[in-house]
Amino acid sequence: MADIRHSISIDALRERVFPLIASGSGFARWWAADVIEDYSTGIIEVAFFNRASVYRLKPSGTSTSWTTEWVCQTGQEWTGTRLLFELTETVGKTHLRFMHANWKDETDHFVSCTKVWEELMLRLKAAAEGKGLGPLFSKDRLGSNGRSQKAF
Repeated sequence: MADIRHSISIDALRERVFPLIASGSGFARWWAADVIEDYSTGIIEVAFFNRASVYRLKPSGTSTSWTTEWVCQTGQEWTGTRLLFELTETVGKTHLRFMHANWKDETDHFVSCTKVWEELMLRLKAAAEGKGLGPLFSKDRLGSNGRSQKAF
């Protein structure tokens, strides 16, 4: 199994960061513009390129007040992987540890996603700090300031 890991310091309190990693409306602020959330189940669909790719994320049930975990239910290489976000706070700053865990292999898609997650962490940081770059993915393409490759 392979894991993607990132760690970033954010100049904002955990209370400001947590909704960005724990809800569809939060994901829409930094990840993708096309997000649907089923409030009855907690399942979120994050879609890319006019819904050509849709990742369904189910809350794992092991989340705590400052940790959230999602299980990926769809996607050729994403199915069965987990997205784990852990927040700690010191003196008004939040430290985010992120892991996209349980990849079956380190494929080219895995490597591409490693780079995309790096950009996504910077957008998450900007959203939490009020600098709002917006989501990396618009409904049909990479958003402004995004890399030109189609990674997802």
